[in-house]
Amino acid sequence: MPDYKIIHDTVHGSIKLQGLFLDLLETPEIQRLHGINQLGLAYLVFPGANHTRLEHSIGTCFVASRIADSLGLLEDEKKLAMAAAMLHDIGHSPYSHTLEIAVHSDMQADHMDITKEIILGKRRILSDDEPDKNRDYIPDLLEKYDLDPEDVASLIFGYSANDGSTKIEDFPTHKNQKFFNEKRYISQMIHGAIDADQIDYLLRDSFYTGVAHGTIDIDRLIQTMEIFNNDLVVHKRGVPAVEGMLVARALMYTSVYFHKTVRIAELMLARAVELLDEPLGEIHEMNDSELMARLKEHGGFQKEIASMLKFRKLFKRAFTLTKGQASDTEMRVIKELKEPKQRRKKEEEICRRAQVPNGYVIIDVPEKELQISEPRIRATNVKILDNDKLAPLSRFSPLARALEVREVYDWEIMVSSSPRYVTKVEKVVKKVLFD
Repeated sequence: MPDYKIIHDTVHGSIKLQGLFLDLLETPEIQRLHGINQLGLAYLVFPGANHTRLEHSIGTCFVASRIADSLGLLEDEKKLAMAAAMLHDIGHSPYSHTLEIAVHSDMQADHMDITKEIILGKRRILSDDEPDKNRDYIPDLLEKYDLDPEDVASLIFGYSANDGSTKIEDFPTHKNQKFFNEKRYISQMIHGAIDADQIDYLLRDSFYTGVAHGTIDIDRLIQTMEIFNNDLVVHKRGVPAVEGMLVARALMYTSVYFHKTVRIAELMLARAVELLDEPLGEIHEMNDSELMARLKEHGGFQKEIASMLKFRKLFKRAFTLTKGQASDTEMRVIKELKEPKQRRKKEEEICRRAQVPNGYVIIDVPEKELQISEPRIRATNVKILDNDKLAPLSRFSPLARALEVREVYDWEIMVSSSPRYVTKVEKVVKKVLFD
Protein backbone atom coordinates (compact mmCIF):
# COMPACT_ATOMS: atom_id res chain seq x y z
CA MET A 1 0.00 0.00 0.00
CA PRO A 2 1.38 3.46 -0.86
CA ASP A 3 2.09 5.78 2.06
CA TYR A 4 0.45 8.71 0.27
CA LYS A 5 -2.86 9.73 -1.23
CA ILE A 6 -3.66 11.67 -4.36
CA ILE A 7 -6.52 14.15 -4.06
CA HIS A 8 -8.05 15.36 -7.30
CA ASP A 9 -8.77 19.02 -6.64
CA THR A 10 -11.07 21.03 -8.89
CA VAL A 11 -8.79 24.08 -8.90
CA HIS A 12 -5.23 22.75 -8.61
CA GLY A 13 -5.50 19.29 -10.13
CA SER A 14 -3.83 16.30 -8.46
CA ILE A 15 -2.46 17.02 -4.97
CA LYS A 16 -0.21 14.47 -3.25
CA LEU A 17 -0.46 14.24 0.55
CA GLN A 18 1.69 12.06 2.78
CA GLY A 19 3.17 11.90 6.28
CA LEU A 20 2.00 14.69 8.57
CA PHE A 21 -0.51 16.06 6.09
CA LEU A 22 -2.17 12.70 5.55
CA ASP A 23 -2.43 12.24 9.32
CA LEU A 24 -3.84 15.74 9.79
CA LEU A 25 -6.38 15.13 7.04
CA GLU A 26 -7.80 12.17 8.97
CA THR A 27 -8.46 14.12 12.19
CA PRO A 28 -12.00 15.15 13.22
CA GLU A 29 -10.78 18.77 13.36
CA ILE A 30 -10.04 18.73 9.63
CA GLN A 31 -12.86 16.37 8.60
CA ARG A 32 -15.43 18.63 10.30
CA LEU A 33 -14.61 21.19 7.60
CA HIS A 34 -16.14 18.78 5.07
CA GLY A 35 -19.51 19.92 6.38
CA ILE A 36 -18.82 23.66 6.44
CA ASN A 37 -19.65 25.63 3.33
CA GLN A 38 -16.76 27.86 2.28
CA LEU A 39 -19.10 30.73 1.35
CA GLY A 40 -21.79 30.29 3.96
CA LEU A 41 -25.20 30.86 2.37
CA ALA A 42 -23.87 32.36 -0.86
CA TYR A 43 -25.23 29.34 -2.74
CA LEU A 44 -28.69 30.93 -2.40
CA VAL A 45 -27.48 33.54 -4.91
CA PHE A 46 -24.69 31.62 -6.67
CA PRO A 47 -26.01 28.04 -7.00
CA GLY A 48 -22.58 26.53 -7.67
CA ALA A 49 -21.06 27.83 -4.43
CA ASN A 50 -21.27 24.57 -2.50
CA HIS A 51 -17.55 24.00 -1.97
CA THR A 52 -16.24 23.44 1.55
CA ARG A 53 -13.62 24.67 3.98
CA LEU A 54 -11.89 21.30 3.64
CA GLU A 55 -11.27 21.86 -0.06
CA HIS A 56 -9.92 25.31 0.69
CA SER A 57 -7.63 24.03 3.47
CA ILE A 58 -6.11 21.40 1.17
CA GLY A 59 -5.77 23.97 -1.61
CA THR A 60 -4.08 26.50 0.66
CA CYS A 61 -1.64 23.82 1.81
CA PHE A 62 -0.83 23.05 -1.82
CA VAL A 63 -0.32 26.72 -2.72
CA ALA A 64 1.99 27.10 0.29
CA SER A 65 4.03 24.15 -0.98
CA ARG A 66 4.32 25.76 -4.41
CA ILE A 67 5.47 29.05 -2.91
CA ALA A 68 7.98 27.22 -0.69
CA ASP A 69 9.43 25.34 -3.68
CA SER A 70 9.66 28.52 -5.74
CA LEU A 71 11.49 30.30 -2.91
CA GLY A 72 13.81 27.35 -2.32
CA LEU A 73 12.88 26.96 1.35
CA LEU A 74 14.43 24.25 3.49
CA GLU A 75 12.27 21.15 4.00
CA ASP A 76 11.60 22.03 7.66
CA GLU A 77 10.44 25.52 6.66
CA LYS A 78 8.25 24.11 3.92
CA LYS A 79 6.69 21.59 6.32
CA LEU A 80 5.99 24.34 8.86
CA ALA A 81 4.33 26.58 6.26
CA MET A 82 2.24 23.73 4.85
CA ALA A 83 1.06 22.68 8.32
CA ALA A 84 -0.06 26.22 9.14
CA ALA A 85 -1.79 26.46 5.75
CA MET A 86 -3.72 23.22 6.24
CA LEU A 87 -4.79 24.17 9.78
CA HIS A 88 -5.52 27.85 9.28
CA ASP A 89 -9.33 27.44 9.18
CA ILE A 90 -10.02 24.71 11.76
CA GLY A 91 -11.52 27.25 14.16
CA HIS A 92 -14.35 28.27 11.82
CA SER A 93 -17.89 27.97 13.11
CA PRO A 94 -20.64 26.57 10.85
CA TYR A 95 -21.35 28.54 7.66
CA SER A 96 -17.85 30.05 7.82
CA HIS A 97 -17.88 33.84 8.36
CA THR A 98 -21.66 34.05 8.70
CA LEU A 99 -21.61 33.79 12.49
CA GLU A 100 -18.38 35.72 13.07
CA ILE A 101 -19.95 38.66 14.92
CA ALA A 102 -22.32 36.46 16.96
CA VAL A 103 -19.47 34.22 18.09
CA HIS A 104 -17.12 37.14 18.69
CA SER A 105 -19.70 38.93 20.84
CA ASP A 106 -20.42 35.79 22.85
CA MET A 107 -16.90 34.43 23.28
CA GLN A 108 -14.73 37.53 22.72
CA ALA A 109 -12.78 35.49 20.19
CA ASP A 110 -12.78 35.14 16.41
CA HIS A 111 -12.12 32.05 14.31
CA MET A 112 -8.37 32.68 14.36
CA ASP A 113 -8.33 32.70 18.16
CA ILE A 114 -10.25 29.42 18.21
CA THR A 115 -7.88 27.98 15.61
CA LYS A 116 -4.92 28.83 17.82
CA GLU A 117 -6.55 27.19 20.83
CA ILE A 118 -7.14 23.98 18.87
CA ILE A 119 -3.58 23.88 17.53
CA LEU A 120 -2.19 24.37 21.05
CA GLY A 121 -4.49 21.73 22.52
CA LYS A 122 -6.43 24.22 24.68
CA ARG A 123 -9.67 23.34 22.91
CA ARG A 124 -10.60 19.88 21.68
CA ILE A 125 -13.05 18.68 19.08
CA LEU A 126 -14.33 15.21 19.87
CA SER A 127 -15.88 12.94 17.29
CA ASP A 128 -18.93 10.85 18.11
CA ASP A 129 -16.72 7.75 17.97
CA GLU A 130 -15.73 6.88 21.55
CA PRO A 131 -12.29 5.32 20.74
CA ASP A 132 -11.30 8.57 19.00
CA LYS A 133 -11.18 10.28 22.38
CA ASN A 134 -7.84 8.55 22.95
CA ARG A 135 -6.43 9.56 19.59
CA ASP A 136 -3.60 11.93 18.74
CA TYR A 137 -4.82 15.53 18.71
CA ILE A 138 -3.43 18.30 16.53
CA PRO A 139 -0.52 19.29 18.83
CA ASP A 140 0.38 15.61 19.30
CA LEU A 141 0.64 15.09 15.55
CA LEU A 142 2.68 18.24 15.03
CA GLU A 143 5.16 17.21 17.71
CA LYS A 144 5.31 13.69 16.28
CA TYR A 145 6.65 15.25 13.08
CA ASP A 146 9.06 17.58 14.92
CA LEU A 147 6.98 20.75 14.65
CA ASP A 148 6.30 23.08 17.58
CA PRO A 149 2.54 23.83 17.85
CA GLU A 150 3.40 27.35 19.05
CA ASP A 151 5.36 27.97 15.85
CA VAL A 152 2.48 26.73 13.70
CA ALA A 153 -0.11 28.81 15.57
CA SER A 154 1.99 31.96 15.37
CA LEU A 155 2.25 31.69 11.57
CA ILE A 156 -1.53 31.82 11.19
CA PHE A 157 -1.72 35.18 12.92
CA GLY A 158 1.22 36.45 10.90
CA TYR A 159 2.42 40.03 10.99
CA SER A 160 0.07 43.00 10.92
CA ALA A 161 -1.37 42.83 7.42
CA ASN A 162 -4.43 44.96 8.09
CA ASP A 163 -2.55 48.24 8.08
CA GLY A 164 -2.57 49.57 4.55
CA SER A 165 -0.14 52.37 5.40
CA THR A 166 3.53 52.02 4.63
CA LYS A 167 6.36 53.21 6.86
CA ILE A 168 10.08 53.42 6.15
CA GLU A 169 10.80 50.80 8.83
CA ASP A 170 8.69 48.33 6.85
CA PHE A 171 11.36 48.25 4.14
CA PRO A 172 14.72 47.12 5.54
CA THR A 173 17.68 47.19 3.16
CA HIS A 174 21.38 46.74 3.61
CA LYS A 175 22.24 50.41 3.21
CA ASN A 176 20.93 53.57 4.87
CA GLN A 177 17.98 51.81 6.47
CA LYS A 178 17.44 49.74 9.57
CA PHE A 179 17.99 46.02 8.99
CA PHE A 180 15.80 43.38 10.61
CA ASN A 181 17.15 39.84 10.82
CA GLU A 182 13.88 38.27 11.99
CA LYS A 183 12.51 35.71 9.53
CA ARG A 184 9.05 36.91 8.54
CA TYR A 185 8.70 35.33 5.13
CA ILE A 186 7.07 32.10 6.37
CA SER A 187 4.33 33.91 8.27
CA GLN A 188 3.86 36.26 5.30
CA MET A 189 3.24 33.20 3.11
CA ILE A 190 0.26 32.27 5.31
CA HIS A 191 -1.13 35.60 6.50
CA GLY A 192 0.02 38.65 4.62
CA ALA A 193 -1.05 41.10 1.95
CA ILE A 194 -0.29 38.40 -0.64
CA ASP A 195 -0.54 34.87 0.76
CA ALA A 196 -1.49 31.27 0.04
CA ASP A 197 -4.86 31.64 1.76
CA GLN A 198 -6.04 34.49 -0.44
CA ILE A 199 -4.63 32.99 -3.62
CA ASP A 200 -6.60 29.80 -3.07
CA TYR A 201 -9.89 31.29 -1.92
CA LEU A 202 -10.00 33.79 -4.79
CA LEU A 203 -9.38 31.11 -7.40
CA ARG A 204 -11.73 28.64 -5.72
CA ASP A 205 -14.57 31.02 -4.99
CA SER A 206 -14.38 32.46 -8.50
CA PHE A 207 -14.57 28.99 -10.03
CA TYR A 208 -17.53 27.80 -7.97
CA THR A 209 -19.57 31.00 -8.11
CA GLY A 210 -18.92 31.54 -11.81
CA VAL A 211 -17.84 35.13 -11.07
CA ALA A 212 -14.79 35.79 -13.22
CA HIS A 213 -13.58 38.71 -11.07
CA GLY A 214 -11.60 36.34 -8.83
CA THR A 215 -9.38 34.97 -11.57
CA ILE A 216 -5.73 35.69 -10.81
CA ASP A 217 -2.37 34.79 -12.38
CA ILE A 218 -1.15 32.35 -9.74
CA ASP A 219 1.85 31.21 -11.77
CA ARG A 220 3.20 34.73 -12.29
CA LEU A 221 2.57 35.66 -8.66
CA ILE A 222 4.52 32.70 -7.33
CA GLN A 223 7.31 32.96 -9.91
CA THR A 224 8.02 36.58 -8.97
CA MET A 225 8.01 36.09 -5.18
CA GLU A 226 11.43 36.39 -3.56
CA ILE A 227 13.02 36.55 -0.11
CA PHE A 228 14.85 39.78 0.57
CA ASN A 229 16.31 40.47 4.02
CA ASN A 230 14.06 37.73 5.43
CA ASP A 231 10.88 39.32 4.06
CA LEU A 232 8.59 37.92 1.38
CA VAL A 233 8.65 40.42 -1.47
CA VAL A 234 7.62 40.51 -5.10
CA HIS A 235 9.99 41.41 -7.91
CA LYS A 236 9.02 44.41 -10.01
CA ARG A 237 8.20 42.01 -12.87
CA GLY A 238 5.29 40.73 -10.79
CA VAL A 239 3.56 44.08 -10.22
CA PRO A 240 0.80 43.42 -12.80
CA ALA A 241 0.06 40.05 -11.18
CA VAL A 242 -0.12 41.68 -7.73
CA GLU A 243 -2.43 44.37 -9.07
CA GLY A 244 -4.61 41.67 -10.57
CA MET A 245 -4.89 39.83 -7.27
CA LEU A 246 -5.72 42.95 -5.24
CA VAL A 247 -8.35 44.04 -7.75
CA ALA A 248 -9.79 40.50 -7.78
CA ARG A 249 -10.05 40.53 -4.00
CA ALA A 250 -11.84 43.88 -3.95
CA LEU A 251 -14.28 42.91 -6.71
CA MET A 252 -15.07 39.51 -5.17
CA TYR A 253 -15.96 41.18 -1.88
CA THR A 254 -18.30 43.56 -3.63
CA SER A 255 -19.81 41.03 -6.06
CA VAL A 256 -19.99 37.90 -3.90
CA TYR A 257 -19.04 38.13 -0.23
CA PHE A 258 -21.00 41.32 0.44
CA HIS A 259 -23.71 40.85 -2.16
CA LYS A 260 -26.86 42.36 -0.63
CA THR A 261 -28.97 39.21 -0.90
CA VAL A 262 -26.16 37.05 0.48
CA ARG A 263 -25.82 39.49 3.38
CA ILE A 264 -29.52 39.32 4.19
CA ALA A 265 -29.55 35.51 4.16
CA GLU A 266 -26.47 35.28 6.37
CA LEU A 267 -27.78 37.88 8.80
CA MET A 268 -31.03 35.93 9.11
CA LEU A 269 -29.03 32.92 10.25
CA ALA A 270 -26.84 35.02 12.53
CA ARG A 271 -29.88 36.53 14.28
CA ALA A 272 -31.42 33.09 14.78
CA VAL A 273 -28.21 31.98 16.51
CA GLU A 274 -27.94 35.19 18.54
CA LEU A 275 -31.51 34.85 19.82
CA LEU A 276 -30.90 31.33 21.06
CA ASP A 277 -29.66 33.16 24.16
CA GLU A 278 -27.40 30.31 25.15
CA PRO A 279 -23.59 30.02 25.24
CA LEU A 280 -21.97 29.32 21.89
CA GLY A 281 -18.91 27.55 23.30
CA GLU A 282 -19.68 24.24 21.59
CA ILE A 283 -20.54 25.71 18.19
CA HIS A 284 -17.03 25.01 16.87
CA GLU A 285 -17.71 21.28 17.14
CA MET A 286 -20.70 21.56 14.77
CA ASN A 287 -20.93 21.62 11.02
CA ASP A 288 -23.60 23.37 8.93
CA SER A 289 -26.22 20.61 9.03
CA GLU A 290 -25.83 20.12 12.78
CA LEU A 291 -26.38 23.80 13.44
CA MET A 292 -29.44 23.88 11.20
CA ALA A 293 -30.82 20.81 12.98
CA ARG A 294 -30.25 22.57 16.32
CA LEU A 295 -32.26 25.59 15.15
CA LYS A 296 -35.13 23.40 13.96
CA GLU A 297 -35.11 21.50 17.26
CA HIS A 298 -35.32 24.77 19.19
CA GLY A 299 -38.60 25.66 17.51
CA GLY A 300 -40.21 29.11 17.28
CA PHE A 301 -38.28 31.87 15.53
CA GLN A 302 -35.21 29.67 15.00
CA LYS A 303 -37.25 26.94 13.31
CA GLU A 304 -38.97 29.44 11.03
CA ILE A 305 -35.68 31.04 9.97
CA ALA A 306 -34.24 27.60 9.22
CA SER A 307 -37.28 26.83 7.05
CA MET A 308 -37.10 30.20 5.28
CA LEU A 309 -33.45 29.63 4.42
CA LYS A 310 -34.15 26.09 3.26
CA PHE A 311 -36.73 27.32 0.77
CA ARG A 312 -35.04 30.68 0.03
CA LYS A 313 -37.83 32.80 1.49
CA LEU A 314 -35.61 35.69 2.46
CA PHE A 315 -36.11 39.00 4.25
CA LYS A 316 -36.49 42.07 2.04
CA ARG A 317 -34.93 45.50 2.36
CA ALA A 318 -37.07 48.00 4.23
CA PHE A 319 -34.55 50.86 4.44
CA THR A 320 -31.14 51.62 2.97
CA LEU A 321 -28.86 54.60 3.40
CA THR A 322 -26.15 54.49 0.74
CA LYS A 323 -22.62 55.84 1.01
CA GLY A 324 -22.53 59.62 0.92
CA GLN A 325 -26.23 60.04 1.77
CA ALA A 326 -25.95 60.14 5.55
CA SER A 327 -25.71 63.42 7.44
CA ASP A 328 -23.16 63.92 10.22
CA THR A 329 -25.86 63.23 12.81
CA GLU A 330 -26.93 60.04 11.04
CA MET A 331 -23.29 58.91 10.78
CA ARG A 332 -22.88 59.27 14.55
CA VAL A 333 -25.89 57.00 15.07
CA ILE A 334 -24.60 54.49 12.52
CA LYS A 335 -21.21 54.42 14.24
CA GLU A 336 -22.91 53.46 17.52
CA LEU A 337 -24.81 50.68 15.74
CA LYS A 338 -21.54 48.96 14.83
CA GLU A 339 -21.61 47.60 18.38
CA PRO A 340 -23.83 44.47 18.57
CA LYS A 341 -25.56 45.48 21.82
CA GLN A 342 -26.61 48.86 20.44
CA ARG A 343 -27.70 47.33 17.16
CA ARG A 344 -29.76 44.67 18.89
CA LYS A 345 -31.42 47.29 21.11
CA LYS A 346 -32.50 49.30 18.04
CA GLU A 347 -33.74 46.17 16.28
CA GLU A 348 -35.96 45.38 19.26
CA GLU A 349 -37.25 48.95 19.35
CA ILE A 350 -38.17 48.87 15.66
CA CYS A 351 -39.99 45.58 16.22
CA ARG A 352 -41.90 47.04 19.13
CA ARG A 353 -42.87 50.24 17.28
CA ALA A 354 -43.84 48.35 14.14
CA GLN A 355 -45.70 45.75 16.17
CA VAL A 356 -43.83 42.78 14.71
CA PRO A 357 -42.32 39.84 16.61
CA ASN A 358 -38.78 40.22 17.92
CA GLY A 359 -36.10 38.98 15.53
CA TYR A 360 -37.89 39.90 12.32
CA VAL A 361 -35.95 43.14 11.84
CA ILE A 362 -32.26 43.11 10.98
CA ILE A 363 -29.94 46.12 10.97
CA ASP A 364 -26.78 45.72 8.92
CA VAL A 365 -23.79 47.97 9.57
CA PRO A 366 -21.08 45.70 8.18
CA GLU A 367 -17.82 47.57 8.85
CA LYS A 368 -16.94 45.79 12.10
CA GLU A 369 -17.75 42.38 10.66
CA LEU A 370 -15.56 43.09 7.65
CA GLN A 371 -12.64 43.99 9.91
CA ILE A 372 -13.02 40.73 11.85
CA SER A 373 -13.65 38.39 8.92
CA GLU A 374 -11.01 39.82 6.56
CA PRO A 375 -8.51 42.22 8.16
CA ARG A 376 -6.46 42.15 4.95
CA ILE A 377 -9.18 43.65 2.76
CA ARG A 378 -7.42 47.02 2.38
CA ALA A 379 -3.90 45.68 2.80
CA THR A 380 -1.81 46.73 -0.18
CA ASN A 381 1.51 47.01 1.66
CA VAL A 382 3.28 44.63 -0.69
CA LYS A 383 7.02 45.16 -0.90
CA ILE A 384 8.38 45.44 -4.44
CA LEU A 385 11.99 44.60 -5.22
CA ASP A 386 13.60 46.76 -7.90
CA ASN A 387 17.36 46.75 -8.49
CA ASP A 388 18.09 45.39 -4.98
CA LYS A 389 15.99 48.11 -3.37
CA LEU A 390 12.56 47.85 -1.81
CA ALA A 391 9.68 50.21 -2.39
CA PRO A 392 5.95 50.08 -1.62
CA LEU A 393 3.62 48.83 -4.31
CA SER A 394 1.96 52.25 -4.38
CA ARG A 395 5.13 53.69 -5.97
CA PHE A 396 4.59 51.46 -9.01
CA SER A 397 0.81 51.24 -9.01
CA PRO A 398 -1.87 53.91 -8.67
CA LEU A 399 -4.30 51.00 -8.29
CA ALA A 400 -2.84 50.19 -4.88
CA ARG A 401 -3.58 53.68 -3.59
CA ALA A 402 -7.11 53.55 -4.98
CA LEU A 403 -7.85 50.14 -3.43
CA GLU A 404 -6.87 51.38 0.04
CA VAL A 405 -9.86 53.74 0.01
CA ARG A 406 -12.25 51.75 -2.18
CA GLU A 407 -15.48 50.77 -0.42
CA VAL A 408 -16.43 47.10 -0.44
CA TYR A 409 -20.17 47.74 -0.12
CA ASP A 410 -22.29 50.76 -1.02
CA TRP A 411 -24.54 51.13 2.03
CA GLU A 412 -23.90 52.80 5.37
CA ILE A 413 -26.85 50.98 6.91
CA MET A 414 -29.40 48.50 5.61
CA VAL A 415 -32.53 47.36 7.43
CA SER A 416 -34.40 44.25 6.30
CA SER A 417 -37.46 42.39 7.49
CA SER A 418 -39.71 39.45 6.71
CA PRO A 419 -41.79 40.21 3.57
CA ARG A 420 -44.99 40.17 5.58
CA TYR A 421 -43.68 42.92 7.87
CA VAL A 422 -41.75 45.15 5.44
CA THR A 423 -44.53 47.73 5.03
CA LYS A 424 -44.91 48.13 8.79
CA VAL A 425 -41.16 48.46 9.30
CA GLU A 426 -40.80 51.03 6.50
CA LYS A 427 -43.18 53.35 8.34
CA VAL A 428 -41.17 53.51 11.58
CA VAL A 429 -37.57 52.60 10.82
CA LYS A 430 -36.13 56.03 10.03
CA LYS A 431 -37.83 57.65 12.99
CA VAL A 432 -36.60 54.97 15.41
CA LEU A 433 -33.07 55.12 14.08
CA PHE A 434 -32.48 58.85 13.78
CA ASP A 435 -35.08 60.86 15.75
